Amino acid sequence: MKKIKQLSIHLMAGLIIAGMFMVPKPARSMDTVDHSLFDSLLKQYVQGSNVNYQGFKKDEVRLDDYLKILEQTDPDTLSGNEQFAFYINAYNSWTIKLILTGYPGVESIKDLGGLFSSPWKKKIVRMNGKIITLDEIEHAILRPKFKDPRVHFAINCASRSCPPLRPEAYTGTLLDSQLDDATRKFLNDLKHNYLDGNDLYVSSIFKWFGEDFNEDVIGFFIQYAQGELLDSLKSRKSSITVHYLDYDWSLNGK
Repeated sequence: MKKIKQLSIHLMAGLIIAGMFMVPKPARSMDTVDHSLFDSLLKQYVQGSNVNYQGFKKDEVRLDDYLKILEQTDPDTLSGNEQFAFYINAYNSWTIKLILTGYPGVESIKDLGGLFSSPWKKKIVRMNGKIITLDEIEHAILRPKFKDPRVHFAINCASRSCPPLRPEAYTGTLLDSQLDDATRKFLNDLKHNYLDGNDLYVSSIFKWFGEDFNEDVIGFFIQYAQGELLDSLKSRKSSITVHYLDYDWSLNGK
């Protein structure tokens, strides 16, 4: 029964995604991007670590309107921070759109992958006259271009163990403080990272992307840890052993 359900989700998602393969129109040059529409959706449908996908589904037309704004923007004409914020918002908004292709009924973003490919390798993102994948945004643009490890706490993979989706859009003017805040909140959240004696249990993000953190998990934590955690890390730094927690890929909402 479960296999039939998953097959139905794959077929439904495939039909919806197929409609995204029309060749996008050339993008326009602009200095800034208006993220207010996405911002209002996030404020309305994100609470804590929970995403109200039912609400997003009902408001999908507004989400599509925002995705059209991104599609019509030439990101290469944006300044550094504006461009960085653009790609973060693009990743997050298109991830939500991907979930909606199988919603309701999707229990994990992994349900939306093909038989031989992951959901992050589906060409669904309409951008700058091309159709690209979520993986391309993360691994071919965000990580190598901006080289900022805080990005891992800004982009959301629609899963329980992922850093929570921020209830506001990222913007060029607020980007640095937003990235700092997202990083600090995730690192100090005991559901995702915690110290037990001399054992530091952390998200698998730090294992998968160790190079982005200069292979120094403890050093990165010391930059953003607070209170008792920070004091303990500093005093026990040389004796701490890092362990990586299992990742929960179940959907981060209903």
